[in-house]
Amino acid sequence: MTNSDMDNDTFKQGPQERLCQTAGAAAPSRGSEAQEAGSARTASAEMTSACKLRPQDWLCQTAGGATPSAGSEPHAAGSVGAIFQWPVRVYWEDTDAGGIVFYANYLKFFERSRTEWLRSLGIEQQRLKDATGCMFVVTETVIRYHRPARLDDELIVTASLVETGRASMIIKQQALLKAEQPGVQADVLLCEGTIRIGWVQGTSLRPRRIPAAILDSLPPDDKKAST
Repeated sequence: MTNSDMDNDTFKQGPQERLCQTAGAAAPSRGSEAQEAGSARTASAEMTSACKLRPQDWLCQTAGGATPSAGSEPHAAGSVGAIFQWPVRVYWEDTDAGGIVFYANYLKFFERSRTEWLRSLGIEQQRLKDATGCMFVVTETVIRYHRPARLDDELIVTASLVETGRASMIIKQQALLKAEQPGVQADVLLCEGTIRIGWVQGTSLRPRRIPAAILDSLPPDDKKAST
């Protein structure tokens, strides 16, 4: 079905069907419209109110966070420029029989940093899923290992947006051995990679277009559209 066909079908529907289609629910039968008219008017009013908010305010409201005051946009705590940083300590559970961090655990470290990066932008994933019925999932990873991390090491795990598309984003991530530790003069690159996350419907897992409010919440310097 083309976009034109979808648009024509949408205009032929009644407001109740359009509202249910937007929310990802099945359209109600004709006999139930009168009973649900009050709910439909309330939901429509809430959607209209949300459209009047700034994208960043809409995200905070959807995720259940506090709306930022005028002139103060949420920013990534612990970030340098457009690169978000998150500290990670290596515990026994992170190491393997060789005494070094198990290779798959770097993906866990990347997940933590990536999640906190999104949270710093006002995007809390569980609440966003509850509100929209959609979520981010990892669709592709490319990882390169340089040096091992060991028990008690303090790491810095970064996240920075490389590319955005209509239904996915590519994020560059690194795990660094933090400087200012015994025997470490400067941050040492341990592992790096790129992670593609896609926006999908939570039940069917089919790709969906990333909402404009999410894309608009990203720092201007981070937006690099894919070709």
